[in-house]
Amino acid sequence: MRVHIQNPENETLFPVTPAQWAAAVKRNPDMAGLRPSFAADEAGFQAAIGEAELLVTWVRIVHQRLAHEGLKPLAPKLRTIFCTSAGLDRLAPFDWLPEDVALLNNRGAHSVKAGEFGLMALLMLANHLPAFAQAQQRGEWAPRFGSVLAGRRLIVVGLGSLGGAVATRAAQFGMRVTGVRNTDRPHEACERVVTQDALDSVLPDAEFLVLACPLTPATRGLLDRRRVGLLPQGAKLVNIARGPVWDQDAVADALEAGRLGGALTDVAVPEPLPPGHRLWSVPGLFITPHMSVDDPETYNDDSLDILFANLRAAREGKPMANRIDPQAGY
Repeated sequence: MRVHIQNPENETLFPVTPAQWAAAVKRNPDMAGLRPSFAADEAGFQAAIGEAELLVTWVRIVHQRLAHEGLKPLAPKLRTIFCTSAGLDRLAPFDWLPEDVALLNNRGAHSVKAGEFGLMALLMLANHLPAFAQAQQRGEWAPRFGSVLAGRRLIVVGLGSLGGAVATRAAQFGMRVTGVRNTDRPHEACERVVTQDALDSVLPDAEFLVLACPLTPATRGLLDRRRVGLLPQGAKLVNIARGPVWDQDAVADALEAGRLGGALTDVAVPEPLPPGHRLWSVPGLFITPHMSVDDPETYNDDSLDILFANLRAAREGKPMANRIDPQAGY
């Protein structure tokens, strides 16, 4: 199979390199027959895409080149696209994607980092770290006392590789976890799981709420102003999903009014968040710049192993676990 790996130009942290590819093939020797090429410029892309059967690349390159310009005229032999990202909402709607081309994400590559980051965020909020960080900037000594996580009620919206990992870590610390997802299928880390339609019924119990769901038409604006109002006094929020999943102004209003006990977000609208934006100065809000679940030391190695597992499944006539369902959006 002819494979082309297209990296963004001037990318230094996450380029998929020939050395990483060779190491992945060594771990997966049944993939030795794949014939890769690598590029990070327009000339390299143009030289390879016409013959490529599998494209490994970033979401923004697919968005710029294939989704807008048309896939078949540019890449007539292409049968699989593997994006080194989990969230592919930028590529929706998927009417540009031919039915005979499989679009894969790297779901699973983020889980370990997501679990650790999510746990860190919960511990930070339980111990008022956002408020202390802002007090430090003011030169203000203002003691507040936190509590342990054990026994506290946590709602996790989305139980995929991100939310499931956070739920698992939280349960290990003794939190009482309720999961929210499309089905009420049980999850080993959760005391119970409810469907998204039942979200309103569990929000009043959310001492902590973690948003970790993909951005789809069904989750856009999921935590709106009305639902923020359903949270109990002093509730604490974490968003490692996407900025449009919540109403960030409603969250900011609730923080400023003292209704919420703190929040940590790794995402925002817009991104990057510009200087002077309201969110920078909201009391009790801690912001990280969309980096929560990516580890440069392991990201590409894990992603390539996931790709190879999907290719192996296809060879064996099995479903590709990371294939995007265009109707569901993930």
